[in-house]
Amino acid sequence: MIWTLSRSPATLGRVPAAAELERVLRGASLRVTRPRLAVLGAVYDHPHADTNAIIGFVREDLSGVSRQAVYDVLAALTDAGVVRRIHPPGSVARYESRVADNHHHIVCRSCGAVADVDCAVGDAPCLTPSNDHGYAVDEAEVIYHGLCPACSAAGSNLI
Repeated sequence: MIWTLSRSPATLGRVPAAAELERVLRGASLRVTRPRLAVLGAVYDHPHADTNAIIGFVREDLSGVSRQAVYDVLAALTDAGVVRRIHPPGSVARYESRVADNHHHIVCRSCGAVADVDCAVGDAPCLTPSNDHGYAVDEAEVIYHGLCPACSAAGSNLI
């Protein structure tokens, strides 16, 4: 299991009630179905989980759900902007419910743990491209790499 941290400390561990998940789906013009509720709940409850982990969590509630159904729901939720798909280099794709802001991630080089990092504050010249090639830049993705506290304490030397 990969350790993950998403959402602010005030909301960490708080999975929205079914009624709130239904509102999220309806707000994105998505039909409310049991698989969609289960997948969305799993993403809220397990931020930065990969598809296989999400399938496992969903099957705890809906044992008969197919792998393809979970993949289809994740695609629909991502396309609707309800969840965000991230793909850190060297890792499988992961999903998170924190979509209302432009934040970044930090990834442990040893165990693969992923945590959210709020955007850099102050002067951040690396976020302004030296040559935008005519693009209208509206977002920059930054992934920090290092050792998580647990791996640092264990003396991991993978850096």
